[in-house]
Amino acid sequence: MKRFLPCTALALALAIGALPSHAATARSNAWDALQPDREQIIASLNVVELLKRHHYSKPPLDDARSAQIFDNYLKMLDPARSYFTAEDIAAFESWRYRFDDYLKSGELQPGFVIYKRQLERMQERLEFALALLDKGVDQLDFSRDESLETDREKAPWAADRKALDDLWRKRVKDEVLRLKIAGKEPAAIQELLTKRYRNQLKRLAQTRSEDIFQAYINAFAQTYDPHTSYLSPENAENFDINMSLSLEGIGAILQSDNEYVKVVRLVPAGPAEKGKQLQPADRIVGVAQGDKEMVDVIGWRLDEVVKLIRGPKGSVVRLEVIPAGNAPNDQTSKVVAITREAVKLEEQAAKKSVLELDHDGRHYKLGVIEIPAFYLDFKAYRSGNPDYKSTTRDVRKLLAELKAERVDGVVIDLRNNGGGSLQEANELTGLFIDQGPTVLVRNSDGRVDVLTDDSQGVEYDGPMAVLVNRLSASASEIFAGAMQDYHRALVLGGQTFGKGTVQSIQPLNHGELKLTLAKFYRVSGQSTQHQGVLPDIPYPATFDTQEIGESALPAAMPWDRISPAVNPERDPFQPFLAELKARHATRTAQDPDFIFARRSLELSQQLMQDTRVSLNETRRRAEQHAIEERQLSLENARRSAKGEPLLKELKVEDEESLAAEEETLAPEKDAFLAESGRILLDYLNLNAVVARH
Repeated sequence: MKRFLPCTALALALAIGALPSHAATARSNAWDALQPDREQIIASLNVVELLKRHHYSKPPLDDARSAQIFDNYLKMLDPARSYFTAEDIAAFESWRYRFDDYLKSGELQPGFVIYKRQLERMQERLEFALALLDKGVDQLDFSRDESLETDREKAPWAADRKALDDLWRKRVKDEVLRLKIAGKEPAAIQELLTKRYRNQLKRLAQTRSEDIFQAYINAFAQTYDPHTSYLSPENAENFDINMSLSLEGIGAILQSDNEYVKVVRLVPAGPAEKGKQLQPADRIVGVAQGDKEMVDVIGWRLDEVVKLIRGPKGSVVRLEVIPAGNAPNDQTSKVVAITREAVKLEEQAAKKSVLELDHDGRHYKLGVIEIPAFYLDFKAYRSGNPDYKSTTRDVRKLLAELKAERVDGVVIDLRNNGGGSLQEANELTGLFIDQGPTVLVRNSDGRVDVLTDDSQGVEYDGPMAVLVNRLSASASEIFAGAMQDYHRALVLGGQTFGKGTVQSIQPLNHGELKLTLAKFYRVSGQSTQHQGVLPDIPYPATFDTQEIGESALPAAMPWDRISPAVNPERDPFQPFLAELKARHATRTAQDPDFIFARRSLELSQQLMQDTRVSLNETRRRAEQHAIEERQLSLENARRSAKGEPLLKELKVEDEESLAAEEETLAPEKDAFLAESGRILLDYLNLNAVVARH
């Protein structure tokens, strides 16, 4: 994260007029006293000016932007369209094209009015749900043939309160039925849901003016891109509070996902990653401190969940999560215990192994260098310590050791590497090329800065492949893109994350603004933004790109290209790519792990498309059983092909034991890594045949 904008406060004239005469007036309620204060008004004007002057795209704040703010705010406040009525929306519509004018003048009242109406409606819905529960969950009729649409993002707004009553009657039935199928008894279900709704009512009563201001300004800021956001004074230490928050203590990147908090990725060598029980796309539904009672966090804001997860080093936090692989109507959860600790630099260090393969009648040794993150001990580096630790220094040593072992080629494993130091991405590239540009940075004024490798010589000039996946991001994409553009390595695996923008934190009079002010480009001129790096030979995706990645975020900036910085020589891989892909396809058509990956993703995508769930218990249980049987069949097909014992049922404990087994796997047992080695050996052999002729 950079902080290089001038920190001079923007002294803006303040002229606040009266509330527009056409403004909707909320009925008198407990939230009437919540009003914007002078500090918030000045901060809003500062945000408008900063985005106008410094945001990378500099789009105009006009009527079109106003409509985006309007839609974004409603989506933020009512993502499932289950609180506002069509009458509410009609009352707000007169503001659709006026938010640009209000923001330019510092008028915040419309944003406050809409938010307070949402608080009213939410209170009404929670009270309705509690009244329904008070009658007893055993009074709900699960024999009726009715269903509920779970994806209501584009559903029509409820016509009136009667329509909302029917929707919430079904929502309560759905929650009860999910918990019943998950194995909870009626009394426990009644207690859990009653406590959940009462806690949400209690939290509504604690709403502050700052909560409204932060939501409203973010509805505005995030129409520019998902990484531009306002941070309130209380949350100013969190650089990415809305879309991707690094949590001290467990090492996880989270984002809001409607009423849930979802895991985006795990920090390499962090407590969550080392525990192997938390996975990307898992949804957190409960948080507990040590052995204390689990707190239900469904419906909580992201920053509120963060406060519960954080804690002192060495303490234990328990998370109740719904695993990513569950079907949309499967609420079966597991509890993960994580000991909070700081991520140690030495645990993120690159490490090597040797992949031994018999291929085309000969035995080969390939060096594997796994790089979990692009790290640099800035403190030691700046103090002049000659033994400072960095990715490039460590990889240089590992390369020397592998060359001494006379390996036939090298695979750089960047899977799950979320990035880190840009300096290290630049210097690591320099180990494999003999001087030249490594990455381009285009600023908001159109200026392009070129980062280069100025050191002469190449540390390793032998055959090489780079293995990536959807969680390879930022600095990983810069390195992989450079290796591909210089035709220095075959890039294999999955489409990368697509995070190709640079943010800066700008202090305000009240809180901070994180805004996007530059974009990364590869030496070929292609952006890494949105599209990421596309592998030369793709593998089956292990993460759904619709759920994880830059392109899955709303208002993500587009992919584009600028003038290239280099014109690399002839691509040595191009003449062989068709044959390499054909051989890869033949091998993996029968490989049990590749088959499993393809079919698991297909099943997951099929399940996600079916957004309507039955509220008939017999039918719902039958549907759930059929899904579990398909999942078990996939796992047992893989086990059978590999000569492993079959499972009678797939439980959470089985998933955890599988993760533990993966931790101790020899490189030859990692199907994607072994296949990367075989593709590299295919290229070596094909190239040798051509050379002989």
